[in-house]
Amino acid sequence: MAEFRAGKWSSRAHIPVMTRTIGPKERQIMDYLHEHIFDPILVSGTASTALKQGVRLTIIRMMERDALGMDYFWAALKGTERSIGFAARMRNEGFDRFEEALEDFRVRFGDRFLRP
Repeated sequence: MAEFRAGKWSSRAHIPVMTRTIGPKERQIMDYLHEHIFDPILVSGTASTALKQGVRLTIIRMMERDALGMDYFWAALKGTERSIGFAARMRNEGFDRFEEALEDFRVRFGDRFLRP
C-alpha cells in the first residue's frame, strides 16, 4: 500500500496512509475498505478527479480515528446528505458504493471485533 507522509501523496494510486501508527484492528478495517471500496476508484483511469478526491478525504478522516471511531464514522457515511450525493457519483461512474460493502462490513467489524 502507498503511504501518506508529511502531507504528501505517494505516486502509487494516490492512496494516503498516515505515518501515525495504527493498531491491528484499524489496519484490518482500512485494508478491507481499500480492497472493496477505495483502491478500485483510486487506481481507475476512468474515475473522476472529484471522486478520487472524495475517497482520499474519506481515507484521511478514517485514519484519524481508532477502530470504534472508524465504525461510527462508517455508519454515519451511509446517511448524510453529502454521502448520498457521493454514493450517487460512485454508482454513476460504475463503482461499488459504500452501501454495497456495508452488510459485510457490519459482520466483520461489529461489536465482537471492536471489543478490547
